Amino acid sequence: MKTSYELWIGARYAGLARVKHGRGRRDRFVSFIAASSMVGIALGVAALIIVLSVMNGFQTQVRDRMLSVLPHIELYVPRTAPDLVLQHWQQIAQDAKKNKEVRGEAPFVAAQAMLVRGDSLSGVQIRGIDPKLEAAVSDVGGQMTDGNIDSLTPGSFSIVLGNQIAASLGVKRGDTVLVLAPQGSISPAGFAPRMRQFTVSGIFSSGYYEYDASLAFVNFEDAAKVFRDNGTSGVRLRIADMQKAPEVARELMRILPTSVQATDWTQNNRTWFAAVQTEKRMMFLILALIVAVAAFNLLSSLVMAVKDKQSDIAILRTLGASPREIAKIFLVQGSLIGVVGTLLGVGFGMLIAYNIGVIVPFIERLSGVHFLPQQIYFISELPSNPQLSDIVTIAITSLVLSLLATLYPSWRAASLQPAQVLRHD
Repeated sequence: MKTSYELWIGARYAGLARVKHGRGRRDRFVSFIAASSMVGIALGVAALIIVLSVMNGFQTQVRDRMLSVLPHIELYVPRTAPDLVLQHWQQIAQDAKKNKEVRGEAPFVAAQAMLVRGDSLSGVQIRGIDPKLEAAVSDVGGQMTDGNIDSLTPGSFSIVLGNQIAASLGVKRGDTVLVLAPQGSISPAGFAPRMRQFTVSGIFSSGYYEYDASLAFVNFEDAAKVFRDNGTSGVRLRIADMQKAPEVARELMRILPTSVQATDWTQNNRTWFAAVQTEKRMMFLILALIVAVAAFNLLSSLVMAVKDKQSDIAILRTLGASPREIAKIFLVQGSLIGVVGTLLGVGFGMLIAYNIGVIVPFIERLSGVHFLPQQIYFISELPSNPQLSDIVTIAITSLVLSLLATLYPSWRAASLQPAQVLRHD
């Protein structure tokens, strides 16, 4: 019975239990400050869940769009002419397939160049590929908005451009562009870069602005001819689990010849992913301060409740309640406020996080403002990916802060001397 009355009084002070008689003004005030503490905790928890879900979605979507164009692992031979490497790429691929994680392989040639069309000039990354094998390592064939990736036949000197490059150069399928390689020849007239005219045979859109604005595909044999001096060439691999790419790359380095180097997608984009992880941690710490402020608000409201309920505490003590039981009342009050506030915040945060794809476009249409320009954020839609681990961490953090906020007021209530309180009442 003792436990039941402690729970009942604590719930009443938290505004979660009804009383038969009408509440006095003081009871309504205590309930109001308890409700404000509860709302503060709920808003802090919801804000954390929404922001971290958006950051997770942003990272996942950009990563997936990157890997729709990029391979999981690249095997290459540095400082070797592409045509020499391409003569042995099947052997490198055969050795790589000894690893059970490897699911697809295709040759490549990579180089940097300039594209010229009239007065327009654009720097690009040229990727020489085999269109028949490319589907095994990337999804670029399914991202074609005009033309077909199979148009990159050997000797045709055709080129497939990202839609942003095509727009900046003002070209469409069937137009020609001039490709300038950084290598060339030196004559009495000066340095002359190597040039070759290519015909635009297709346009792709990966949805990742940086690649759509800086990537072009040609046939790997044509690329080897144009960039025969310093192009990088080798084999691109796709594996079963992209998260195991660093481990698989290390294993391949042990079984392949020492001349072959291996890089994985986490290395090629290490700076970007490290920046996103750092930003996520910092956002968690910053937004956790909202929950901390709400916990301080809870502490102050409990201190006020103890001050307001001194007479009740003194009466309970004279009726035989122990200091421990008095402390339990305020522990129950603070814990209930923290638990209910956390549950409300988790529910509200998940409701927003799982429906952000509907809510944000509605707000954009109403305000006429586009929140995510592609040129800045690489993607045009606000993604969301709520993760159970983040939600559990946020909920536990909120509950721990709420519990800590109840300790001092509970101790203070338990230490009150009923005789002194009743003397001054």
